[in-house]
Amino acid sequence: MPQGDMPRRSWVAAANDPECDFPIENLPFGVFSTGSDAPRCGVAIGDMIVDLAACEARGLLSAEGTFAAPRLNDFIALGRPVWDEVRARLTELLAEGGDETLPLVAMADATLHLPVRVTEFTDFYASKNHAFNVGALFRGPENALPPQWTHMPIGYNGRASSVVVSGTDIHRPMGQVKGESGPEWTACRRLDLELELGAVVGMDSTMGERVSVAEAERMIFGYVLLNDWSARDIQAWEYQPLGPFQSKALGTTISPWIVTQAALEPFRSEGAPREVPLLPYLQEERPGFYDMTMGWTMNGQPMGETNYNVMYYSSAQQLAHHTGSGCPMRVGDLLGSGTISGPAPEQTGALLEMTEGGKKPVTVNGEERVFIQDGDEVGLYAHAQGDGYRIGFGPCTGTILPARD
Repeated sequence: MPQGDMPRRSWVAAANDPECDFPIENLPFGVFSTGSDAPRCGVAIGDMIVDLAACEARGLLSAEGTFAAPRLNDFIALGRPVWDEVRARLTELLAEGGDETLPLVAMADATLHLPVRVTEFTDFYASKNHAFNVGALFRGPENALPPQWTHMPIGYNGRASSVVVSGTDIHRPMGQVKGESGPEWTACRRLDLELELGAVVGMDSTMGERVSVAEAERMIFGYVLLNDWSARDIQAWEYQPLGPFQSKALGTTISPWIVTQAALEPFRSEGAPREVPLLPYLQEERPGFYDMTMGWTMNGQPMGETNYNVMYYSSAQQLAHHTGSGCPMRVGDLLGSGTISGPAPEQTGALLEMTEGGKKPVTVNGEERVFIQDGDEVGLYAHAQGDGYRIGFGPCTGTILPARD
């Protein structure tokens, strides 16, 4: 926990509650609408939303008219100096003694939308605990980690088109699975969640050029919670030799509020200990992780909880590695951390680990589960705890509906 960081006060009363996700120290960005109005950009404060488009129309903020857009991409593309200027101005306006005529909308009266147009989605595999636990299930503990795992972030390119905002229902997928006498076409029987942190890229890079870890960190606009729903039985049949495909394309749920790097800066932390030195292009100038509690629930019941600082590779390292071949990055690219798991069973971020591949059921509201059933709601949560305040992400939920035949 950061020391000596006494919370600032806001004239928005709910923002001063020590358990509020959105104090004045946070100010995450999102997109919202009310009634029949078009979606527009906003910032969360307490139980309210600052209408950024209305603020700009009144001359209170300057962002080249981008806040009237239905996604944050145009604002994000203005660059870090504008991000910082807007954040500083909002802090001034929302602090005690600030402008109490600021246009606010009650969060309870608003509909939250996907905050960015996701240009590309890449998912990584950056928790050593998760990689070891899953590898041990299929290959035994002696061969759990692939030989390259401690040398570079492993990832795959996913589907940007199936990234959805919190609260969107997900249908159980159909797919090929391995049967007793060959493949069969069936509804997924081993549906799972993945507790992840998603990094939103805020700057373009040039094709053919690499970026350093330090440059990659400056390119990140902020973070969202991310649940990369996973069809484990479909994945087991399809993933060799090219990796996940349909098993990961059914849907990826993200939280509606993007928490900025600036909000998380006081919580910067070391990650998991290194087993071997990394190659120079992956070495960090400063720690790239955050002391941040992360967990998940099923049907409202707490299930697993861990800390983001158990991770082995940071988002900046993942982004730098992504450009290693000269691959260009774009504003709105989304990088999933991979499942975040601690060393103990109750710290795992997926049912595959928690139930040891379905061998050890867990109890949810008095009922046994090995994987997700139709009607189950999975929720993710996260917050970094300061002295008298916390930086939260708000909800990231999804409910599973029956498969469509």
